Amino acid sequence: MNASTVIFYLIAGLIIGGGIFAVTARKIFRAAIYLLFSLIGIAALYFYLNYEFIAAVQVVVYVGGIVVLIIFSIFLTHASGDEMQKPLLWRSIFSALATLFATCLTLLFILKHPFVASTQAPIEASVHTIGLQLLSTTQHGFILPFEVVSLLLLAALIGCIVIAMKIKSKV
Repeated sequence: MNASTVIFYLIAGLIIGGGIFAVTARKIFRAAIYLLFSLIGIAALYFYLNYEFIAAVQVVVYVGGIVVLIIFSIFLTHASGDEMQKPLLWRSIFSALATLFATCLTLLFILKHPFVASTQAPIEASVHTIGLQLLSTTQHGFILPFEVVSLLLLAALIGCIVIAMKIKSKV
């Protein structure tokens, strides 16, 4: 095992560990922090694969934007220090079975897929190329997913504002 493999496993451990702790944490603020570690691990994986622009976008949008928005939402609802209820036993069992099923299904697809090394030159992942593909309306353009994601983020922002709004009582 060389150093490159060790680095990959460390990054993968950070991603998976952060994800597991984010899901199983009993305090919502801690869950947000564990999610932050998982997203930083994903950015590190992009840096490790030499996709600097995507890694920078990961850090700016997800680590710097989404997680901060989640933390602000937690503070606005005044529930940052509250401990969440312990899940019911049947929910835990169902969640474990669903996770096991999804893991088996994913492994089945990975093992059945014939991974063949590409003989083509790798795609240049420069900012200019990504920007052209992102806003292109041609066959391989991503303008529709880009707009759908922007609408989804807008809906999430509006939802956070609605959740954080307090209803004034008529006393």
